[in-house]
Amino acid sequence: SDYIPYDVTNRPVRPHQEYQPKPGHIDLGTTYNRDFNTHKIEPVAPARPVENRQINMGKFDTNPTYKDDYRAWDISKRELAKQEHTYQPPTVKFGNSTTFQDDFFPKDIMPRESFKPPGVSKRSDIPFDGTTSHRTSFIPHEIEPKHQRPKQEYKPSSQPFDDLTTHRINFKGTLGEITKSCKPDFGKVGSNARFQGNTEFRDSYQPWSVAPTQVQKSYEYIPPTTHMELDTTTHLDYVPHRLSYVSPIRPVSHGRRSKVPFQGSSTMKEDFQAWQSKRQEMIKRDHEIPKAVGKFDDLTTFKSHYLPHEIHPTQSFKPSNAALNSSAPFESGTMYRSDYTPKKSEICPANYQSPPGYVFESVDGRGHKIFRKMITPEMNSFSHINEDNLAKAIAVIS
Repeated sequence: SDYIPYDVTNRPVRPHQEYQPKPGHIDLGTTYNRDFNTHKIEPVAPARPVENRQINMGKFDTNPTYKDDYRAWDISKRELAKQEHTYQPPTVKFGNSTTFQDDFFPKDIMPRESFKPPGVSKRSDIPFDGTTSHRTSFIPHEIEPKHQRPKQEYKPSSQPFDDLTTHRINFKGTLGEITKSCKPDFGKVGSNARFQGNTEFRDSYQPWSVAPTQVQKSYEYIPPTTHMELDTTTHLDYVPHRLSYVSPIRPVSHGRRSKVPFQGSSTMKEDFQAWQSKRQEMIKRDHEIPKAVGKFDDLTTFKSHYLPHEIHPTQSFKPSNAALNSSAPFESGTMYRSDYTPKKSEICPANYQSPPGYVFESVDGRGHKIFRKMITPEMNSFSHINEDNLAKAIAVIS
């Protein structure tokens, strides 16, 4: 109601003026050019005198003081005290033999005779004896039946079940008033009028009658009555040929079977016989070990020297875990309960099709309905609606 739309016009653009140079001559004179007088500068003569070099054409003596003071001495070469000896190789052939050559003379190595039996199998006419020490010495014993422990029958206890816990014994509930709720009373916000359900979308978009979709009927399959030719180009043009099998290059293997009984004897069994072995006797005889006489004394040094001491338990300073019972009523008052004042909930004018206290004025270009507040001396129930609720109501109605 307070908002009045204005026609917004664009700001006029100021046209740019074309640049035109000013006529006349520009005076570029300055006070520096006017007051400064130029002077002719001549080169300054150097104050340093001219160096007159005197060149001596005599011979330059390059002998330093080191050579003048330190003269070279004539040192004669010292003769060697070692007699000079020139090596002359011997003309006689070296014929001295070593101790190895004198003591060790070559010997003819004779091959050692092999005691390995020949690897020729010996056939025996005696039939194979399959008896073993296990078969001769083993005595079968009857297995005794396993002892079964009788199953004990469950007997319930005659004493009643003690279900008391430390929590039930020590815990004692404190008596107090029920905490009051600070939640304000719930009141229904809205109107009891029936919702019409009319919206701008429903008013602008009307249902159109749509024709049902035509479904094309499928044709019924009818099998052909004539004979179907299943001949192909392969069946008609193919000519069968007779193939001869290729003989294998691998020779035929004939199994060798012998009717001679199997000989279980080997060179290992014949050449290596079992020796009679005896158990080695003890190095220390039984009669040399002294046997204890009398009752065993199990007294140790710890038991004989240990002195028991009385233990005094340390006093506990932990406070008792007993609950404090008080007969005074529980003070549940808070600052929120004392300072809180319930306020009446406002009813949003968007719940109504036409808000009471407002008069419909017009509809803008975007489809928003604009209402104007009625100026009446009486104050209705909607006089306290603020601008935020009014903006929400206009947005919801649109």
